[in-house]
Amino acid sequence: MVSRISVDPQICSGKPCIRGTRIMVKNILGMIAGGYTIEKILEAYPELTRDDVTEALDYATQVIDEEKVIRRA
Repeated sequence: MVSRISVDPQICSGKPCIRGTRIMVKNILGMIAGGYTIEKILEAYPELTRDDVTEALDYATQVIDEEKVIRRA
């Protein structure tokens, strides 16, 4: 399976994006945090598929699982 997430220093300063777009994973996460449903995200970004959105969420989960968690003051 080819990942739908791309990290390219030439695109969005190397931030993780949906492959073939400039839609960053953080944008999708922000929309979810703001109360958007997957359906609303797909309405906002018609070029995305449900699989794109779910892979962005899966990607974020994997990154969080790998990173050292820093406690905020």
